[in-house]
Amino acid sequence: MSGTASTYVPKSRVAKWFESRLPLVGLVHSSFIAYPVPRNLNYFWTFGAILAAFLGIQIITGVWLAMHYEPSATGAFTSVEKIMRDVNYGWLLRYAHANGASMFFVAVYVHMFRALYYGSYKAPREVLYILGVIIYLLMMATAFLGYTLPWGQMSFWGATVITNILAAIPVVGDTIQSLLWGGYSVGNPTVNRFFSLHYLLPWMIAGVVVLHVWALHVTGQNNPTGIPVKSGKDVVPFTPYATIKDVFATVVFMILFAWFLFFMPNYLGHADNYIQANPAVTPAHIVPEWYFLPFYAILRAVPDKLGGVILMFSAVIILAFAPWLDTSRVRSCNYRPIYRQFMWVFLGVCLLLGWLGSQPPEGGYVIASQICTAYYFAHFLIVMPLCGLFETPSPLPGSILESVTGPGKQVSGAGMPAGAAAAPQVKG
Repeated sequence: MSGTASTYVPKSRVAKWFESRLPLVGLVHSSFIAYPVPRNLNYFWTFGAILAAFLGIQIITGVWLAMHYEPSATGAFTSVEKIMRDVNYGWLLRYAHANGASMFFVAVYVHMFRALYYGSYKAPREVLYILGVIIYLLMMATAFLGYTLPWGQMSFWGATVITNILAAIPVVGDTIQSLLWGGYSVGNPTVNRFFSLHYLLPWMIAGVVVLHVWALHVTGQNNPTGIPVKSGKDVVPFTPYATIKDVFATVVFMILFAWFLFFMPNYLGHADNYIQANPAVTPAHIVPEWYFLPFYAILRAVPDKLGGVILMFSAVIILAFAPWLDTSRVRSCNYRPIYRQFMWVFLGVCLLLGWLGSQPPEGGYVIASQICTAYYFAHFLIVMPLCGLFETPSPLPGSILESVTGPGKQVSGAGMPAGAAAAPQVKG
C-alpha cells in the first residue's frame, strides 16, 4: 500500500496560502482522515493508538517529574519523596509515570503478539516490523534506566546487577561498564548518567515511532486475513471508522490504567524500593520489573555468565529475523492450523518464563527456565521454518470484503471511492 495523495482542499485564503508553503494540514488529512484501511481490522489493531497515547503520557509526566528530581546518589531518594509529599499533585505524576510504564509494556506486548500471530512482519513490511523491534529495545533501555532513578534498594541493586552483567561482554564489556558507572562502582556519577539517558531516550523513541508510522503508510496495514487490498470495497476511510474504534479502545484501556493509578498504585512495583539505597545491605531477592522477568529467567537459565548475557540479548534480537525465518506463504495464523497451535504454546512459554523470572534461581525453577528457554528459541529456529514448509494452510478468502460479508455478497456505503482506493495495492 503506497501513500495516498491528499484530497484536502483548503477553503479560506489563509489556509490556501499556508498549504501552498507547508502542506501540513493536507499531510494530516491524507494520513489520518482519508487514509484507506482494511475494513476487517479487529481490536488488536487499536493498540498502536493506545501506545501513542501512553508515549505522550510518559513524556509529559516525565518532563514534569524532571523539574523536581535531583540526579545524585545523595539526593535522588529524598527528591522522589519530596515529589510524593510536597509537590502539588506530585503523587499523581509519579504514580502515572510508574504505572504508565507498565501499561505501556502491556500494550506493546499485545501489539507484538498481534504482529507475530497475523504475520505483520512478512513482506513488504519487514522494515516496518524491524523499526518496531528497535522501538521495543529503546523502551527496554528507557524503562531500566527509569527504574534505577528513585534510588531505593531495588533500584540500586538492580543497577548493580545489570551493569555487572554487561562486564561479561568480551572486549568492550569493561569499557561499557566504566562509561555507565562513571567511576569504579555504582554511585553519584551513575545516577547522573542514567538520568541523562533516561531523559534522552524517549525522544529517540518518538523519532523512531515517526519512522514506524511513515513505513506503515508506505506499505499499508496488514489485516486478520493477511491478504492484500484488491479494490476500493476492501477498505474504508481511517476517519471515522478506525478513529472511533481507536478512541473507544483507548478509553477502555485508560480505565484499566486508572484502576491501577488510583486504587493499586504500588501493586506492580516492589516494596524494597521505598527503602533508601544501601550498598551494605543486599535485598533477599533481587528482581527487575515484571516486564523484564521473561528475559531475566533466560539470563539465569544458563550457569555461564557470558552465555546468559548472550541468550538474553539474543531473545530480543531474534525477533528481528522473523520475516526471514518464517517460510510460509500465508501470513495469518487464522489460516495456518498447525502453526496457530504452536503460537499459543509460544505465548504460554513466554508467560511461564515471566513467572519463573520472579522465583528464586534454584532447583526446579532453573530446570523449568532452561526448558522454556530452549522452546523459545526453537520456536523461531525450528518451528517457524518447518511449519512453513510442511503445513497445509486453510483456503483463503478471495478478498478482504469476502472475509467480512461471505462469498458472493456485496456491500454498499462504507467503501472507498475507486480513485481513493487506487493507491492501496500490495502484492505478496
